[in-house]
Amino acid sequence: MDNNEVIEKVFEKVSKMENIGNLASYIPELATIDAEKFGIHIATNSGASYGIGDFDENFSIQSIAKVLSLCLAYKILGERIWERVGVEPSGTGFNSLIQLENDNGIPRNPFINAGAIVVADILISHLDHPKEDLLAFIRSMSPNKTVDYCAKISSSEKTIGYRNIALCNFIKSLGNIKNDPNEVLDFYFDICSLELSCKDLSKLFLFLSNKGKTVHDQLEILTRSQTKRINALLLTCGFYDESGDFAFKVGLPGKSGVGGGIIAIYPNEYTIAVWSPKLNLKGNSYRGMKFLEAFTTLSEVSIF
Repeated sequence: MDNNEVIEKVFEKVSKMENIGNLASYIPELATIDAEKFGIHIATNSGASYGIGDFDENFSIQSIAKVLSLCLAYKILGERIWERVGVEPSGTGFNSLIQLENDNGIPRNPFINAGAIVVADILISHLDHPKEDLLAFIRSMSPNKTVDYCAKISSSEKTIGYRNIALCNFIKSLGNIKNDPNEVLDFYFDICSLELSCKDLSKLFLFLSNKGKTVHDQLEILTRSQTKRINALLLTCGFYDESGDFAFKVGLPGKSGVGGGIIAIYPNEYTIAVWSPKLNLKGNSYRGMKFLEAFTTLSEVSIF
């Protein structure tokens, strides 16, 4: 079977499973999403693509956007970025404060909330117009030039973001936030509000399967070495404290978001995006995790 046949077969199988889990209802706007939405889209380095289900419908990518802000900060700062944020799995929840004091305000990795907040601070320090410049960076990689933040979701997160406010101020007290915490948090919430479809998401992330270059015009986003490091982080840290389980069962670098999206990367071949809003207890898409496990099992393809 080719990838399209595998996708169809696995999509049918997972669609028939009980859809276990809960919406990210602690973010009011995400509580209103149709919990039965389910979409898949694959994009290949050769230019082929295929989608099934709700693959063309926009959704809030949430923490998947942390990969994009990290890539821009890494492009600007180079290896010095790792002085501000670590590269180790956290072993705790994505919004935990526990490790920060022991680690002197250096978040364990850039994909937990504390790490992404520090990345937002780095971008504010180095960009004249952080929100506009990040958006321009993302649009430069995406065939969809209308990618944008969602004001409703950003505002919704700001109304309940007490833990993130605490994280930012705590990191500030330890000297690893350089700018006004309110400005940093405002930018961070906007980053997490980005909306894309599975189709857009899979095509946007192709640079990570193409040695750091966009497929459509070979624009260098990251060097080969930087791309290797981002993919390594996605494998070890992309799913909070379920990252080891994802690497074990799926065997691809990837990143999840509490909007129910997952992006997975098979270097030199393809990227695949999945969206199903109900989350498991770790905050990852229940159907998305099941789909990708079955997909790599049936296709017998992974990085290992």
